[in-house]
Amino acid sequence: MRMIGVILLALRSVKAQILVKLDPVSYARKLGVRLGQGIRLIGIKPGSGTFGSEPYLVEIGDHVTVAGAVQFVTHDGGVWIFREKEPDIDVFGKIKVGDNVFIGYGAVIMPNVTIGDNVVVGAMSVVTKNVESNTVVAGVPAKKIYSVDEYHDIVSKKKENIKHYSEEEKRKYLIEKYK
Repeated sequence: MRMIGVILLALRSVKAQILVKLDPVSYARKLGVRLGQGIRLIGIKPGSGTFGSEPYLVEIGDHVTVAGAVQFVTHDGGVWIFREKEPDIDVFGKIKVGDNVFIGYGAVIMPNVTIGDNVVVGAMSVVTKNVESNTVVAGVPAKKIYSVDEYHDIVSKKKENIKHYSEEEKRKYLIEKYK
């Protein structure tokens, strides 16, 4: 009987890994994450990976990209140090992400954080406080570094309008440009 339980657990794990690869949005919804339309979830982790142990406390708006290795942390694990005196202590917080947001690789979003609309969160940032709309934040802890308009001005000077290129055309173009 025990062996059957182990096999069933392994099968559920494999099923989750397949679903997360094939349709990460459906997988996140199945966990209880509230998602808008036009969502890109890149490299999310099954189980209590990307969306933590309380995925139902995460809400993500429309047209949002969540890059790989992002973590949504919906609880304060540090209260563990109080468990001898308060065995049932827990602290939780909702995370809300607005519309038209890009969350960069490896960012960590902490409990009780609201990220506004039209926001870029830089790679490896730790977001501990609310982020106002139309801003770019980065760092540990994350702080405003630009308005979205300032960011657009900066990237407009560096941009490459090659999104329509095939992979081969893109490769040739970039190798030639950066040799």
